[in-house]
Amino acid sequence: MNLQTIVLLLPPILLALTFHEFMHGWSANRLGDPTAKLAGRLTMNPLAHLDPFGTLMLFLVRFGWARPVPVDVSYFRNPKRDLLIVSLAGPLANLFLAGLSGLLIRGFHAGLFTWLPGIALEPLYLMVLLSLQINLALAIFNLIPIPPLDGSKILFGLLPDRYEHQALWLEQYGGYILMGLILFGMLTHVSILGLLINPFVRFFTHLLGGI
Repeated sequence: MNLQTIVLLLPPILLALTFHEFMHGWSANRLGDPTAKLAGRLTMNPLAHLDPFGTLMLFLVRFGWARPVPVDVSYFRNPKRDLLIVSLAGPLANLFLAGLSGLLIRGFHAGLFTWLPGIALEPLYLMVLLSLQINLALAIFNLIPIPPLDGSKILFGLLPDRYEHQALWLEQYGGYILMGLILFGMLTHVSILGLLINPFVRFFTHLLGGI
């Protein structure tokens, strides 16, 4: 991790995390919950959303998280359905950015950006490629059904009410499970999360960017 790598990683990481959380807040606000707006989180300012440890994880292992946007389900007309929609909004935002990054990469390959100065062409290409991979990793990571990740709320929204007890148990211990998986990967260099995420990142990098 040198200065050049940090400079290339910083813009796509900040955009991926910020847009992810912004879309959580925006969708909640559209469904009647003004909590994120009142907390100053309905913004594309990265400083409003960054979680120091989650951001560091993105630099170190290419998946991480931002500070969760506050959501008050009591404002929702249909709490279970609307929370599912709000939870989906974040990963879908990252998939949108990944798709846009893939189109730009194909544009680079097709020679659409040869008018750019040569000194800027390679760094911009690498930044867009990193944007594609980071947004894919962030989307897939957040779809894992372990609390507090978005995937757990999506799963709970889809499960029948009779599984509420199991959902509450997972809510209680999910954070410990997730942190255990992260620490296990850092200590042993065998990332279980990476084994789950990397094949999807490689597949969709090829599908979207043609790489």
